[in-house]
Amino acid sequence: MAQSAALSLEGDPRMSASGPGMAELSSPALRNLHDPSVTIEEYFYRAKITREEQRSIPTIKSPARKLLSFGKHDAVSSVVTGSDPTKSETSTKVLGTATDEKTGEPEAPATAAPVVVTEDEWLQAARAARTATWGSIFYLITTDILGPYSVPWALAQMGYGPGIALYTVFGALAGYTGWQIWQMFLKLDSDHYPMKTFGDIAFRAYGRVARHVVNVLQVIQLIFNVGVIIIQNGQGLYQINSNICYIVCCVIWTVCGFVIGQVRTLQKYGWIANCAVWLNVTVMILTMAVVTHSHPNYEAAAKSNGVNIGPPAPPAMTTAGPPATVEFSGQVVGLMQAVYSYGGAMLYCEFMSEMRKPFDFWKALVIAETFIYVVYLFFGIYVYSFQGQYTINPAQQGMFPHAALTAGNILAFVTALIAAGLYGNIGIKVMYQNIFQELLGLPQLTTRAGKLLWIGIVPIYWGVAFILAAAIPQFSALSGLVAALCILQFTYTFPPLLMLGVQVQYDAIRPDQGEGFNPATGETIRHDHGMKRWMRGFFARRWYIKLWNVIFFLGALVTCVLGTYSSIRLMIDAYASGSSTAFSCVGPV
Repeated sequence: MAQSAALSLEGDPRMSASGPGMAELSSPALRNLHDPSVTIEEYFYRAKITREEQRSIPTIKSPARKLLSFGKHDAVSSVVTGSDPTKSETSTKVLGTATDEKTGEPEAPATAAPVVVTEDEWLQAARAARTATWGSIFYLITTDILGPYSVPWALAQMGYGPGIALYTVFGALAGYTGWQIWQMFLKLDSDHYPMKTFGDIAFRAYGRVARHVVNVLQVIQLIFNVGVIIIQNGQGLYQINSNICYIVCCVIWTVCGFVIGQVRTLQKYGWIANCAVWLNVTVMILTMAVVTHSHPNYEAAAKSNGVNIGPPAPPAMTTAGPPATVEFSGQVVGLMQAVYSYGGAMLYCEFMSEMRKPFDFWKALVIAETFIYVVYLFFGIYVYSFQGQYTINPAQQGMFPHAALTAGNILAFVTALIAAGLYGNIGIKVMYQNIFQELLGLPQLTTRAGKLLWIGIVPIYWGVAFILAAAIPQFSALSGLVAALCILQFTYTFPPLLMLGVQVQYDAIRPDQGEGFNPATGETIRHDHGMKRWMRGFFARRWYIKLWNVIFFLGALVTCVLGTYSSIRLMIDAYASGSSTAFSCVGPV
């Protein structure tokens, strides 16, 4: 297999010890954003120039209230939907031609003469696409990550002490890996080669195969995310009216997905997603108010958790350490809820690609992660303190009386359906553009054939999501499996591994000996290759940080295996106990 130049610490066939050949296409407007002939040294060089230019951009003074509202002029809607930031109205006018759905690059019509695009025009278009401020990015991070409804159940599986400690540790580590993604973005993104997705980091650090692995895993995660929401809403609808078969309740939401998924561009979802944040806050407040003044939903707890409710029902009990009634595998699945709760790093590149000043991303990250951590623990401790062993996942479905339960579920329906629509839209685009279009040669989504294919793919996508999720009989086992197989990789496993690759290649460059990218000739000069260069880059500076990233990566892999095993064990136990799947008429709550 041919090695990508992004992984060119191994010998690049175009390069020699005395210097490589010049790239055939020097204009960024004519080069594919995933061109293997571009060396990582050129990415570093272009990124440094872009960062210097962005430092001179004046900071917009935004009032604090902008953190609570959707900025009309921020290009955040395209970030949320995963759409291509380079395909703005401005860039289309500048380039004077259609843009590629996959790469955002200009395409000349088949019947027209080639369009000459100057480098200045390309750079002007790329800069025009960056309009978001750190305040709007705070909103996006919070919208994407905030989901506290599994926290009380997780504390019920682990107890106060381990639960609080692990949510604190995993929250801090999620902040650390977010910082790593930010640092890699600053080193690799440029106006010449804008970096738009998580897969772009993998491509520039380790090559084409790594990018495809990341993209496939991202598709799997988004399919399961949609499936989790279908099952969650199906449970909620069944609680409202148990006369409807449970499978029908889930199918209803799948059919809703068929309809909402037909929207290919979701720019108008920005204000709707903002409303979803405050609806989530409303559901949290309602849940805390109800559990304070009423007993738990014993019936839901008995079905969901297998808790013995008597009669008479034992009082709600909380524990400082792991409950004696919860096996180790159950405690690990509780831990996976923390992983699931902090998942969101997969979209950080999309967020930063829209920012006027990516330097400011750290502000949004720190404030958002702190806010999310405080909300998680406050809500989780509060609900668990009142409901104890009767706490279920999601928490709002453990409310009583029925009127409050119905109100909470209806509000949750709206927020979950919005999230499912966004996840489905992003998932289909990632799958189509990176697998069907790039690998199989299917037409672009902007063509008539592509639009017709989109119409047919949407119901298949939502149908597959429903079937995969419906076969798992326990909601917490389903969310735990998604966390272990997918979310954990993007939030905890991939960032230290990618950071290692980027930092080793950066530290291996010896400018004092003439190594690096020469913009005058288009050459990248290296005096050695292979393992020797890797080892020299590893030990060149701050080797202990690189070693920590190796240990962090291996620890995340072990957690992945442990979480996957425990989730599967919980599924087996659920099957053995007779817990129903979504393919039955009787619901699990």
